[in-house]
Amino acid sequence: MAEVITMPRLSDTMTEGKVAKWHKKVGDKVKEGDILAEIETDKAVQDFESEIEGTLLYVGVEEGGAAAVDSVLAIIGNEGEDISGLTGGAPAPAAGTEEKKSEEQPKAETAAPAATEVPAGVEVITMPRLSDTMTEGKVAKWHKNVGDTVKEGDLLAEIETDKAVQDFESEFNGVLLKQGVEEGGAAPVDSVLAIIGPAGTDVSAVGAPKAAASSTEKPAEQKAEIKTEEKAAPAVDSSSSDRVAISPLAKKMAQDKGVDIHSVQGSGENGRIVKKDIENYQPAAKPAASAPTVSVAAPVAVNFVQGEDTETPNSQVRNIIAKRLAESKFSAPHYYLMVEINMDKAIEARKEINSLPDTKISFNDMIIKATAIALRKHPQVNSSWAGDKIIHRGNINIGVAVAIPDGLVVPVLKNTDQMTYTQISASVKDMASRAKSKGLKANEMEGSTFSISNLGMFGIETFTSIINQPNSAILSVGAIIEKPIVKDGQIVVGNTMKLSLACDHRVVDGATGAQFLQTLRTYLESPLTLLL
Repeated sequence: MAEVITMPRLSDTMTEGKVAKWHKKVGDKVKEGDILAEIETDKAVQDFESEIEGTLLYVGVEEGGAAAVDSVLAIIGNEGEDISGLTGGAPAPAAGTEEKKSEEQPKAETAAPAATEVPAGVEVITMPRLSDTMTEGKVAKWHKNVGDTVKEGDLLAEIETDKAVQDFESEFNGVLLKQGVEEGGAAPVDSVLAIIGPAGTDVSAVGAPKAAASSTEKPAEQKAEIKTEEKAAPAVDSSSSDRVAISPLAKKMAQDKGVDIHSVQGSGENGRIVKKDIENYQPAAKPAASAPTVSVAAPVAVNFVQGEDTETPNSQVRNIIAKRLAESKFSAPHYYLMVEINMDKAIEARKEINSLPDTKISFNDMIIKATAIALRKHPQVNSSWAGDKIIHRGNINIGVAVAIPDGLVVPVLKNTDQMTYTQISASVKDMASRAKSKGLKANEMEGSTFSISNLGMFGIETFTSIINQPNSAILSVGAIIEKPIVKDGQIVVGNTMKLSLACDHRVVDGATGAQFLQTLRTYLESPLTLLL
């Protein structure tokens, strides 16, 4: 009888294995102890021996392929034996077909009404995809109201994407019959943004199924909340005359405010203390005769002025930043390298450069230039992880992190290694200014191969950053600090700066990252080497 051999768990942390090499082919005889295949785990490549004798009838994972632990690796049995029931080849497509049909059927049902509901001459405008990474858009401002006449080329609205605010023009003539997203609201790409058509056309049914679904779901949520509150209310224990009948929420509020619940008159059922009793509680004035008692109870009955919580709705930029950083932190194995740079010569070089007419560069400009040249010597750091391969970028495009009210954006300097100090300085100032006014174009924030974040101007000496995917590294720049250093065996006053390099270990090994920092250190400590 045929035996199914599954992908073995060869280490504690192994979740899948890769077949580095098969030592047996389908049809070969296999003896107990024969090496069946070489399995590559998350730690090493190990020989996998057969514990069964027979003929190799089936290979579940091709050479070079990977499979999860406990999935079918191979089947060994008698020559010519029928193993169709073990491979699961027949049932699987049927199940997949049924699932596919069940998924396609609702889509067809949903699409059908939409097609019949759109009246003649009416155009449905959907939320456009204004950048490669955009999944939803926010209407920052409507330039046309319902009932307004719209001509082709008219500015319809301002759409806030994950990268910038962009004008959205109409491609149709007619009257704005409906706004699918209110001003300040967000909607997924390809959902209804607006409807344009002849004046007086009834478009209330267009998109109605979605509205009905959301209106149906909302009461359900409210009912769930009501049920939860109803269940919570009976939790008050008032069975004992020694205990105060008080709801859990009121009890928590009383503890936070330092209110003595024994002095509160309850307005709820059977005198139970509820939320509003704590909110409206005012301590009664005590007579002078009871001063000794008051002095004991006073610490408990102290009232604190409570701060008020406020909320700020997330902008589209903030939501995307949160999503991208979380994906980067939890998907890329970060590690960090730190080095301290002597900036004395860099300070002198900057003074000489800035003494030239119409020239004004910053230390950040010098760091960007030095980083670009160092990346040219260490192309592995200028690479990206792409699942089953590493992409070595031909151009050096450095992204410079810029703080804006909504969070952080990273405008990109294309071909940075070919730019001069003055070109870098002018580009950084221009992009930083437009970033803060949301004037950057989407293509000005795409295509980075390496990123730099500088908090030195805020006095931060050292910090680490989260890698800006799909980059494999990001450089964190600290402040230049004047402090005692040892030079030629003597303690002298020097200027130092700390750099931190966050690397994706899938692409950049520790030695590679260290060599890159060594080169960067040489360029900054000896600025003339940048000219060689």
